[in-house]
Amino acid sequence: MTTATSMLGFQLSHPFVAGASPLGWSLDTVKRLEDGGCAAIVLPSLFEEQITLAAEGRIRHMDPDDPRWTESVKHFPALEDYALSPEQYAEHVSRVKRAVSVPVIGSLNGTTSESWLTFSRLIEQAGADALELNLYEVVTDLSIGGAAVEHQLTHLVAELKQYLKIPIAVKVSPFFSAFGNLARQLDKAGADGIVLFNRFYQPDIDVSTTAPVPQVELSTSAELRLRLQWLAILHGRVRPSLVLTGGIASPDDGVKAVLAGADAVQVVSAVLRHGPAYFSVLRDGLERWMEKHKVARLDEMRGRASLQRSADPAAFERASYIRTLQSWKTT
Repeated sequence: MTTATSMLGFQLSHPFVAGASPLGWSLDTVKRLEDGGCAAIVLPSLFEEQITLAAEGRIRHMDPDDPRWTESVKHFPALEDYALSPEQYAEHVSRVKRAVSVPVIGSLNGTTSESWLTFSRLIEQAGADALELNLYEVVTDLSIGGAAVEHQLTHLVAELKQYLKIPIAVKVSPFFSAFGNLARQLDKAGADGIVLFNRFYQPDIDVSTTAPVPQVELSTSAELRLRLQWLAILHGRVRPSLVLTGGIASPDDGVKAVLAGADAVQVVSAVLRHGPAYFSVLRDGLERWMEKHKVARLDEMRGRASLQRSADPAAFERASYIRTLQSWKTT
């Protein structure tokens, strides 16, 4: 029996990957992730705003010293608040690559390519095996349409694919009117992987001060179903590796991800809760399921619960929606 899988062209011993987290900032904790059994490591992100602030003293073309932008810029961290400077980030990639034997994936977080082109090459030269583009943005400009947003994302991927030799994974949110079509556009743009999905950290509101309160909450299995749904829809229909992130809290969650069609599964919250050794727990759970169901290879179970063989996936989704609503019984 083998749990081997492929992600971004890399052969992994199993599908469970360390997603971007605070554990990626320290060489000691990175080594603990490998010792705990992860199949690959995604490092925390270098932010576009951080790059422009260090290189040009600007954030999104806004000068912090210009009174016109004081209110907007004050919400961003100062340079010294980031864990590493852009140059230190590249050196960290190099040190991590020398310290571990699993694939190391750098990460850039932003929305445009103007500053990424230089630093993506530096990350590549530092030894990163691949690059994850974390395309996190809440579009608040009411004049910008969905097509313009999608064009910007796919154009960015296409531009970086021409610039880099290493594989590129694209981490996106689910909030598009036709996400399946966006996935196909990312495929055509050359993305080597699609990571489903980014978690939006919506702030709460302090009713005493009326001020927004940002807070980080670890994910739970309750977030898994949205990801399973889109894995099931996309499996076998797009070329890039499909990587699930968010909602993996138990070994059964990992099994579900593979059954829906995941090539790999990024894990963060469960590892922050239980420690890096939880990777072995997830792998053991997967192996037990495979043994119980007499599955010799991971490829034999991947996508069993997907819609690849459905004659009409849209009809299946609509019917499931109606059945779900009708299933509630009042007492």
